[in-house]
Amino acid sequence: MNQQQIDRINALARKAKAEGLTEEEKAEQAILRRAYIDSVVGNLKGQLDNTVVVDEKGRRRKLREKKEGE
Repeated sequence: MNQQQIDRINALARKAKAEGLTEEEKAEQAILRRAYIDSVVGNLKGQLDNTVVVDEKGRRRKLREKKEGE
């Protein structure tokens, strides 16, 4: 996600509040928002994949994905 896309998301949000969006603009907004969310989630996942937890005994371990039911 680049700055130009973020600026477009913000411009569409301002326009939606002020006067409303056309169907094409609503579709563009949805696509841009999905791309932004995917970018944020990907960055967060990458950061968490490289996070290490140190316990009280000084042992280091990587975080693991939580399984359903845990």
